[in-house]
Amino acid sequence: MTTNLRLPGRPEELTLPDLLARNAAEHGDLPALSWRAGPQAAPWTTLTWSEVRRQVAVLASGYAALGVERGEHVLMMMGNRPEHWLSDLALVHLGAVPVTVYGTSAPEQIAHIARHSRARVAVVEGARELVRWEPLLADAGVPLERLVVAEASQAGPHRTYGSLYASGARLHRAEDFEKTWRETAPGDPLTVVYTSGTTGDPKGVRLTHRNLMLQAVRLDRHVDLPEHAEHICYLPFAHIAERVLGIYLPLLRAAHVRLCADPTAVAGAVRELRPVQFFGVPRVWEKLAAGVKAVLGTLPEEQRAAIEAANDLARARAGHRERGEEVPAALEASYAAAKKQVLDPLLGLAGLDRLVWTASATAPMPIDVVRFWAGWGITIMDAWGLTETAGVCTVNSPDGFRLGSVGRAIEGLELRLAEDGEILTRGATVFGGYLRPDGTVESAADEAGWFPTGDIGRLDEDGFLWLTDRKKELIITSNGKNVSPALVENTVKEHPLIGQALVHGDGRSYLVALLVLDPELAPAWAAARGIGAASLAELAEDPAVRAEIARAVDTANARLNRTEQIKRYRVLTEEWGPESGELTPSLKLRRRVVREKYGSLIEALYEAP
Repeated sequence: MTTNLRLPGRPEELTLPDLLARNAAEHGDLPALSWRAGPQAAPWTTLTWSEVRRQVAVLASGYAALGVERGEHVLMMMGNRPEHWLSDLALVHLGAVPVTVYGTSAPEQIAHIARHSRARVAVVEGARELVRWEPLLADAGVPLERLVVAEASQAGPHRTYGSLYASGARLHRAEDFEKTWRETAPGDPLTVVYTSGTTGDPKGVRLTHRNLMLQAVRLDRHVDLPEHAEHICYLPFAHIAERVLGIYLPLLRAAHVRLCADPTAVAGAVRELRPVQFFGVPRVWEKLAAGVKAVLGTLPEEQRAAIEAANDLARARAGHRERGEEVPAALEASYAAAKKQVLDPLLGLAGLDRLVWTASATAPMPIDVVRFWAGWGITIMDAWGLTETAGVCTVNSPDGFRLGSVGRAIEGLELRLAEDGEILTRGATVFGGYLRPDGTVESAADEAGWFPTGDIGRLDEDGFLWLTDRKKELIITSNGKNVSPALVENTVKEHPLIGQALVHGDGRSYLVALLVLDPELAPAWAAARGIGAASLAELAEDPAVRAEIARAVDTANARLNRTEQIKRYRVLTEEWGPESGELTPSLKLRRRVVREKYGSLIEALYEAP
């Protein structure tokens, strides 16, 4: 357990303002929030916990003067910047409900959320956001009345964040602020998180202070970190993982949040800060692994051999720990020497040499990626949960893990499997229901309180959960066989040339696949073999690359049963991402979008040769 700090009440009775009051009183001089006001080389600006609470109090007065009331939803679309983080806390202290919208959301998604949430105020970053939000002010079907803009130079006729803060400074009354936040109850809503929508319109998941305070306390018990450890905050605040890791857990731990406004710059932030903890969705860990592999491919054979020997020692040690066995003394000594002499110097170049806790969630982690990092002494503690469960339901921890699983249920949460393998859960961290347009909540649990998660999995004899796939994404072939597309995709992606994959075959007699060349590893692989192609498109047509991909598919098929095997495939050269629509903002594959976008290519794979 990380936090030995005094809790200002029983976990189920806490609210977020309770934690901020404690931090300011007992840890006021410690750093709380840091950010860069300019480019990557700019100096960090830091607020202590006392300064954070003072700014939150002023902002709360500013939002109150704007007319924001208790229970009201306020929408926000900003990057990971201080205006976002501080506004979130300020609104909570008013009893209002902050709702962050993904910055990559399409205009129709924004309109749906604005209409559904009934919000009158939205806080946005700048001109890029105004283009999508301004039309809603004139839409009679949307209650939105005004916009607040963080970038003053881009605000135009709208209210600026700076002027809102200034009005709060003039109007702030400490006694009013203290009275208002103390009226908040644990059962009150803390936030509404709109699901990123792999299919259909986003749903509003209402989560209470009790849901999220219990989530933070229980998750903290699985992590052993130094007190007040830094957290690099780079995922969107519209993602439940970053809301927990970047707001709620730091409040519980009186930790230090480093805001990384540009998620593509996270690798640079890691190199600079050398964190002791790091969370990445599977795609982030895949990209980091691809970068390491690309560097390894350029090293002399003698050095690669030494690294591989060290990797073998690290994996052997992880195997003993995974089985709950004591690591043999000779192995421990050999690993310690290899870590110091071989692994740490290389990890240090990437800022990964001080890590003591690493984790992933949101989608099944490819086992080859998990094993790769285990070979560097980095055990990724995979977890599983949903927005609807306030974050994690199950988690691996240093005192109990199985690589490839998503761990065991956290305290106070029950799991069981339905007849079709769907995972059901219930407990105090599970949400009360989806927000209705009239502000009421519609329960999604059955009469006994069990919430169907939509995920398919199995529980082993030790209580570890192993995910299979999403229930709605299972492929049912024309002969009635069920196939997990994620299983097939992760198997074929184990080859370094293949960065992304989509398997299709619902209602068909066999599976086909779209394969995307890895934009980092594919050029490195080609260069190491003297292939001088200038682009991914040229690489995709190179005979040696095509032959290697064919071998990769054959190798994957050899590990799959007949129904799961890929019969035909097409190689693509443009990486899928949130901006182009194939991935959600949380980097999950939008299968429907990919199938629609590449429908003609998929159909061609089923046509006679």
